[in-house]
Amino acid sequence: MATETKVLTAHVPLRLAEKVEAMASRLERSRGWVMKQALAAWVDQEEERHRMTLEALEDVDVGQVIDHRAIQVWADSLGTDKPLPSPVK
Repeated sequence: MATETKVLTAHVPLRLAEKVEAMASRLERSRGWVMKQALAAWVDQEEERHRMTLEALEDVDVGQVIDHRAIQVWADSLGTDKPLPSPVK
């Protein structure tokens, strides 16, 4: 059974197009294959970022937050001889 497809068109900078063509040649794949792989990876990344954002907002809604100052003090201590324990529980 064939997968349904749809043609998408995008204008990309010449340098990026050249990189795609070089990668396709190196991988012995078509430019379309490279573009599908890249687009699928980007969509997956953005979906994961969205999921994590919603998860973080749920934490805020229930009060699971860490004071910014506590994080700053901890981060500043990391470059010292006596780093503080992580404020993240």
